[in-house]
Amino acid sequence: MPEPFKNLFNQHVINNMAEHFQRHWKEFDKAGFIAAACDQLETLELKARSQQITEAMSQYLPSDFEKAGSILLASLAPEIDDSSSKINGSGISGWAIMPMGDYVGYHGLDHHDFSMTLLKAMTSRFTSEFSIRFFLLSAPEKTLASLKAWLLDDNRHVRRLISEGTRPRLPWAMQLPTFINDPSPVIELLEELKDDPEEYVRRSVANNLNDIAKDHPDLVADIAERWIQDADANRTKLIRHACRTLLKQGNNKVLTAFGYGKPQLENNALTLHSEQVVLNGNLEFTLDIESASDHEQTLMIDYIVHHQKKNGTTSPKVFKWKKATLAARSRLSMSKKHPFKIITTRVYYDGWHEVEIIINGQFIAKESFQLSGNPPLI
Repeated sequence: MPEPFKNLFNQHVINNMAEHFQRHWKEFDKAGFIAAACDQLETLELKARSQQITEAMSQYLPSDFEKAGSILLASLAPEIDDSSSKINGSGISGWAIMPMGDYVGYHGLDHHDFSMTLLKAMTSRFTSEFSIRFFLLSAPEKTLASLKAWLLDDNRHVRRLISEGTRPRLPWAMQLPTFINDPSPVIELLEELKDDPEEYVRRSVANNLNDIAKDHPDLVADIAERWIQDADANRTKLIRHACRTLLKQGNNKVLTAFGYGKPQLENNALTLHSEQVVLNGNLEFTLDIESASDHEQTLMIDYIVHHQKKNGTTSPKVFKWKKATLAARSRLSMSKKHPFKIITTRVYYDGWHEVEIIINGQFIAKESFQLSGNPPLI
């Protein structure tokens, strides 16, 4: 069984952080810090453990932020080119950077330039994508100026921070309401990073755009339409990943940008192998389509399952299926097994559900089926 994720913060990691802090500040109360950071550690999840370590740092490092920051800076390991979570004799890197970055966010807002130096150094050993957000919220213009100055930095982790740190809806992190409302300052940065030589950076650009698309779908569709002109394979891959939500939603402008025009089809048939589906079993269906065009068509074929809800209404969920090339006046038949396995992220209810086919954003066919097999509520 794999080690729980929360154990990335453990007694060994905390002990080593304390060793490095004391090495660079002889008055550091190592025992007090370890006791505070490890208090009931086993009962805490990952983010709570990180927060507790940050609070211990606040208690035991000097109250003078410039002095405390100098200790943190000196405690860092040499720059890395991976995301190792190890702490060794050379210094701190990996996940232990997370509480250190939060410390800078909580205490360094009045020391902007020095804090930027610290976060840049820290992201080179792990990431500062969470802690940079303290500064984007409190001083957005100054922080954006700092990020712009790093656009050509040699370290890929620093360049990735520019994109990842400005994601409006970054998971696990504070949202950035200003950029949710107006993402234009972020897009200026992404424009400069879209052809970065590292896929690690380009994928972050794509994820940022996917965030923005949740609030500004037309804006991201326009960007995709513009960026895909004369795009090489790397940029095309970025745009496709950035538009994954819009593609699933059938956004016409994005579909057209990728060559998915309005499908010309006839004699379409969606056939369920059975109208009765048992929980922990499969919904099986076959789709038959026929081209009504004298030209070859590129098709993106997806399907929606409209899940029954407790109140009797249904909730749609889009599933990717297949990309296909349909020759002129030809037919295509394809079958699918969709599992109805018990999972932690969805509650299934007995009753009538629907499966619906979407091709290039157009609704093609729909059929109903009945799900059963949930245990009775006691």
